Amino acid sequence: MALIGPTGRPLRSSTGGANAQPPASGVGSGSPGGSGGAYVKDSSIETFAADVLDASRDTPVIVDFWAPWCGPCKQLGPLLEKVVNEAKGAVRLVKVNIDENQEIARQLRIQSIPTVYAFKNGQPVDGFMGAVPESQIRAFVQQLTGGAAGASPTDDVLAVAEEAFAAGDLGTAAQAYAQALQDEPGHPKAVAGLARCYLKSGDVDRARKTLQLVRPDGAEDESIRAVGAEVSLREQAAMAGDASGLRARIEANSNDHQARYDLALALDAQGDRVGALEALLDIVRRDRNWNEQAARKHLVTLFEAMGPADPRTVEARRKLSSILFA
Repeated sequence: MALIGPTGRPLRSSTGGANAQPPASGVGSGSPGGSGGAYVKDSSIETFAADVLDASRDTPVIVDFWAPWCGPCKQLGPLLEKVVNEAKGAVRLVKVNIDENQEIARQLRIQSIPTVYAFKNGQPVDGFMGAVPESQIRAFVQQLTGGAAGASPTDDVLAVAEEAFAAGDLGTAAQAYAQALQDEPGHPKAVAGLARCYLKSGDVDRARKTLQLVRPDGAEDESIRAVGAEVSLREQAAMAGDASGLRARIEANSNDHQARYDLALALDAQGDRVGALEALLDIVRRDRNWNEQAARKHLVTLFEAMGPADPRTVEARRKLSSILFA
């Protein structure tokens, strides 16, 4: 792609060779909220060819098109700088204020901001528009550099939290998850982890409220869906009746599907999830359409809470398929 400069001539590589050295990086001082860094600089129509086209022949260059009046730019800019600086030279960031460089914006057909382009070997190769979360920026940089995007501090904190949770240290785990949320608000795995801590301590209400902290793009994350399903199960289990009384009802009438369904809830409340699965499977086996397929739907909720790789999920799914497709 050729950019036309103020004289009417195309902006081309000033050296024209693959061995051209990128210019020394300055500090990105023009962007809102930007902290700059060794791998971030501002550019203009006069320096764009050297800053981007030439430099991208040796190192991938990300170009952030922004303006001082743009609210989303104020969110995206600092995140871009953070991830690029953490990549420690695997990629560089060039920032272009479109108010001051309208000609560049016209040549690259920038329709809205923020817009981000990635350049390699003097050519644009990828890009996106709008303010996106740090995780998406990190994935963008990883794809551009072949894996180098720096280690996320949030990932390190989450690793500590997971280890503490697995060891039963709920206090340390909760603090680590909270720290991750402070560093990256709405992070789905941090939200799900903190909610799991509340569930483990028996505080279902706080677990449910914690799930509401997830950012919009993380609402369908597998970890959020799993904890959400577990919260739903705990809330239903709280309404379960006495297991012995329910068993007596089933012995008196083997087709009392409501008693068997309530027994599944009671067993789950006691921690006997395998027993709950078997009770629900028995209902499907006897009358799969009972109560608008309530047993099958509850099985799906259990599968989601346990996760697809859980051996109990795998076995119960196999049995359910055998019943449904017999």
